[in-house]
Amino acid sequence: MKRILYLILTLGVIFPSCDLYEGPESSVGKEAIFSSESGLKTYAYSFYNMLPSGSDLNQIEIDLVDFGAINNINTFITKNAFSETNSSGWSWSNLRNINYFIENCTNEKIPQAVRNHYIGIARMFRAYFYYDMVTTFGDVPWIDKPLDVDDEELYAPRDSRELVMENVYKDLEFACSNITTTTDATGSLVTKWVAYALASRIALFEGTFRKYHNLSLTTSANTWLQRAVTMSEYLMTNSGKKLYTAAGTKKSYRALFTSDSPVTDEVLMAICSSATLGVLHHANWKWTSPTYGNRFSMIRPFINTYLQIDGTPYTSRTGWQTETFYEECQNRDYRLAQTIRTPGYTRDGTATAPDFAGYVRTGYQPIKLCLDGKSYDNAALNTNALPLFRYAEVLLNYAEAKAELGTLTDADWAKTVGALRARAGITGGISAKPTTVDTYFQSTYFPAISDPSLLEIRRERGIELCLEGFRFNDLRRWKCGNLLLMSWKGMYLPALNVPMDLDKSGTYDVIFYTSADGLAAAKALTGDWNTAKTTCATIYVETGAGSAKQLQLAEKVAGAAGYYLTWDVPNEYKRVWGNKQYLYPIPPTVMVKNPKITQNKGWENGATNDGN
Repeated sequence: MKRILYLILTLGVIFPSCDLYEGPESSVGKEAIFSSESGLKTYAYSFYNMLPSGSDLNQIEIDLVDFGAINNINTFITKNAFSETNSSGWSWSNLRNINYFIENCTNEKIPQAVRNHYIGIARMFRAYFYYDMVTTFGDVPWIDKPLDVDDEELYAPRDSRELVMENVYKDLEFACSNITTTTDATGSLVTKWVAYALASRIALFEGTFRKYHNLSLTTSANTWLQRAVTMSEYLMTNSGKKLYTAAGTKKSYRALFTSDSPVTDEVLMAICSSATLGVLHHANWKWTSPTYGNRFSMIRPFINTYLQIDGTPYTSRTGWQTETFYEECQNRDYRLAQTIRTPGYTRDGTATAPDFAGYVRTGYQPIKLCLDGKSYDNAALNTNALPLFRYAEVLLNYAEAKAELGTLTDADWAKTVGALRARAGITGGISAKPTTVDTYFQSTYFPAISDPSLLEIRRERGIELCLEGFRFNDLRRWKCGNLLLMSWKGMYLPALNVPMDLDKSGTYDVIFYTSADGLAAAKALTGDWNTAKTTCATIYVETGAGSAKQLQLAEKVAGAAGYYLTWDVPNEYKRVWGNKQYLYPIPPTVMVKNPKITQNKGWENGATNDGN
């Protein structure tokens, strides 16, 4: 089931066909549907099936991000493992459903304002559809009517990005102006503010994509960036939404992702679940199981980007390179402890360190989208609502667009990045733009960016929105896909072959050993090993170059006694990135049906993702 908790009637006008080249099916009860507001409302519910489910949403960011390691490599970045034959997504049934509604929502028995409200919802979803198509494939056909079997448009070439995206923006403008719903107690329906938030998101993407990919199109990158500012600012000024802070600096951020009911102070729209109706998702199962999922673990370079509580970079403090897990988690941005397991984290009232026995590879185990009770772990049992649009993203869109335009002020900073950091307990640098560059962050992530404000906004976006499905598109629009190749380094290990109490709870959590003798020595240090081994994971690590299998490594730290825990992959699973991977290839069946559709550059003639 999808995440919207409605009774959706099965209507003949909702087409199940999968692409542009199949004829539309006959409609049933058209007059009944389009002659009343209740009919329009019921039809409009069908558009929500385009949205991700709760299970889709909680794992949408585990394959193609730069800040985590996974157990199974995504084939899109695995050398020679992806080509046009793997590609999918050239599906048009949702668009045909939307266009049919727009074309037929003309009954004058219904007031024009009411019809425009529902047409606005349809056009918002059409913009949502085309945004996904353009970010995936680039140029695509623009279709704004339901096609018949003999329509010439079925066999037309792709339209330009310029034409498609200008039409997308017109759809968004219409939606923002005509959707009349401004409040929704359930937090799961499209409102005027959801349309503005989507417009803000799309305009920022398009503006920065055009800028960093040097696209010379009629509408400039700056025009799109100004659109992002305009749409964001209108929402910020008029929606009544705000950052949720009621649970305090140590709990408010995570409460947005663990509440069964959307926190509508901040959340504009969420994917909801219900135990009563059996609409559940599998976040806990995916993020705690040793076998179900990719065992996503965050990496140390990303953890290093979380600021200290005084607002200074973590990497500015002496000896940060060799701090233990317990030490590096102290006096940090409180979102760190609301995103991964840190010392003090409990499950069912028991201190719980990162689970090396069953899940984590690098030491940094996410909790952001999970519930703390272990009873949710072994199946799709999660009831927590997951945000799809929230006010924090709009603040970041606004700040980034203004920084790109060179118009960001101290006041802008204070009400966007500053407000987000204050919510996370950070005390310094929240009222005025930064004036100095964090050289570690710059050199590790964005060496081509020299503007301190823009760098800090990118830092903030990574931290605030991590695991919510934004990062891959962010990397693509910034033209930073190469970051997907980052080394998967984990926590610092001061020594091997000794037991470690990671969270200083009084219980050994893990031993990293290099040989049978090392494991025996470690066991001897634990005292009553038969008791200790129930909670103390034993992890074999190699300290050399590794072998032809995926394995856990301990990488010696230059000038120090210890090691960085590292997760490695064999050469046959080498990750690659090339310019052509900013777009996906078009599936070959598309070009068989319509020879006027041409393949994306670099993917022609069965080319694979070879890093070029």
